Amino acid sequence: MNKELIKDYIFKKKFGQNFLKDENILRNIGDKSEVDKDTLVIEIGVGAAFLTYYLTEKAKYVVGYEIDESLKEIIEKQLENKNNIKIIFADFLKRNVMDDIKDLDYKKIFVVANLPYYITTPIITKFIEDKIPVDKIVVMVQKEVGDRFNAKVNTKEYNSLTVYLNYYFDIKKLLDVSRNCFVPKPNVDSVIIEFKKHNKYKANNEDLFFKLVRDAFKYKRKNIRNNLKNYPQEKLENILKSINLDLNSRAENITLEQFIYICNKIEE
Repeated sequence: MNKELIKDYIFKKKFGQNFLKDENILRNIGDKSEVDKDTLVIEIGVGAAFLTYYLTEKAKYVVGYEIDESLKEIIEKQLENKNNIKIIFADFLKRNVMDDIKDLDYKKIFVVANLPYYITTPIITKFIEDKIPVDKIVVMVQKEVGDRFNAKVNTKEYNSLTVYLNYYFDIKKLLDVSRNCFVPKPNVDSVIIEFKKHNKYKANNEDLFFKLVRDAFKYKRKNIRNNLKNYPQEKLENILKSINLDLNSRAENITLEQFIYICNKIEE
């Protein structure tokens, strides 16, 4: 890995560019993600290909997305001896990922990336909405965002996004990363989060389930009586009572499993 390649590079704020330079952290990400020679890795935000360099040593193949075409020469020099890599210079959110990887041979798909902070949630959501069969996502995100992904019920960080993501993934924190490990140095610390796909939960009507969760958290300071006033109140009150809750409860007091139960009962 050659860090000298970026010495004259002008970083672009509009792309949220903060390149991870700490080699110990880079190796740690590769090790903790458990990438192996059966793995196709998708990386979003290749940057100067510091992380990409380590991923190509572990993975069967790496498909990297980078929106900034001015990095092309740097990336090519960084990866000049690597033959298991494909870099796509485009906006990841506008790509058909399954088309991009259709000709590749792999047994599992991992996402491993230092995500641009300003589009972290849309990127993770895209994998769900586009039904990309990803087995694991290991990403570095802003610490505050990571705390929400991994939040527990009855905490202020617990929100609708927490419920949404935990419906699909087991989520855990792998590592804290200081802002001093980046160039340029951001104003916040980071955290590496692992999302491991599971099939634990199944609401009878997923559209209604996600709408119910969004509505329940709509106004953080308001209780269920107010946030879900457009739902059948008497029925809702009886459902809540059966799980030791009431209309004065707030969304942050309700577990994922309880939200599924409430949704299923409302439809009966």
